Amino acid sequence: MKKYVCDACGWTYDEELGAPDLGIAPGTKFEDLPADFECPLCGVGKDMFSEQ
Repeated sequence: MKKYVCDACGWTYDEELGAPDLGIAPGTKFEDLPADFECPLCGVGKDMFSEQ
């Protein structure tokens, strides 16, 4: 499993943990997140995340 960090604010999405508070189950791959997924802290899109 991989981790992706928001280039704008540093929030990290960990595929292993998911984001249960956002309704994203543990084990959900970043590529499987909805196309309109936004960083929960700053609101930028998936294109502003980098693999860690």
